[in-house]
Amino acid sequence: MGAGRIIHVVAAVIRNNDGEILTTLRHDHLHQGGLWEFPGGKLEVDESRLNGLKRELSEELAIEVQAATPLIQVPHHYEDRSVLLDIWEVTQFSGDPQGAEGQQLRWSKIDALTAKEFPAADRPVLTALQLPDRYLITGKAEGRDDFLQKLERVLEQGIQLVQFRAPELEQEPYLELARAVIEKAHGYNARVLLNGDPAWVSQVGADGIHLNGHRLKELSGRPFEENLLVSASLHNADEIQRAADIGVDFAVLSAVLPTKTHPDREPLGWDYFAELVAAAPYPVYALGGVDQKHIQQARERGGHGVAAIRAFWN
Repeated sequence: MGAGRIIHVVAAVIRNNDGEILTTLRHDHLHQGGLWEFPGGKLEVDESRLNGLKRELSEELAIEVQAATPLIQVPHHYEDRSVLLDIWEVTQFSGDPQGAEGQQLRWSKIDALTAKEFPAADRPVLTALQLPDRYLITGKAEGRDDFLQKLERVLEQGIQLVQFRAPELEQEPYLELARAVIEKAHGYNARVLLNGDPAWVSQVGADGIHLNGHRLKELSGRPFEENLLVSASLHNADEIQRAADIGVDFAVLSAVLPTKTHPDREPLGWDYFAELVAAAPYPVYALGGVDQKHIQQARERGGHGVAAIRAFWN
């Protein structure tokens, strides 16, 4: 692990009118030279995050940032240094981006960005860019037909990421319903993660796995290659680190607010949620007592968005 102080780096996701994202090539003589990155630089002493972002993009790209929102913070430890990569989405700017410091620029579609071309600290950002701000966890239904009708309703409302959770089902009924869920979700270009045995994913053509606390604790490493998603349920700092060791792509952290299902459980609250998320080198959704109106609150505290059962399913 890198020694010394943590270097706070502010950087930006900037899109053009075609939805392409701007990246810049690091000069060969710099740390992680020869790799592509999101434009930005080191935060100065006593400088606010947003002001630092505006200054860096003015110096590097000759643009003036007029509006930006936080996307993700990634703590990362290289062998020789530790960094906090603080990524913002620039939603409004003036000027035409150019390599004001002689750096090469590239505009790319999200699916054309290649993780191997980026520093390790940037890779969770690529994941975050491909994740929606809502994560549906399926709930109960009155039989198979009702379940699929509920699913179609939420898919029609724009849900793009689904955790198929049905703990009441035995393996074979679960897998049979999973096939129908995946077929319907894929028809809406939505991805489905199974809440179950990782070995089931290949059997039904799912897009990944969601690990409950028990499976997260038992695994010795990431269950899949990078082409499949791995998420996990987290509740405390130890699980935050465990998920990082496993190499999850994202996680849900609960319970942020009081819930009807567990009224006696002490919620994390938004401040502690933010503290825990700050240690997670991957996107984190807020779960528990939250709905769509809490997305901005989650984002302001370092989260990626919200995950929910009742708020979306019903």
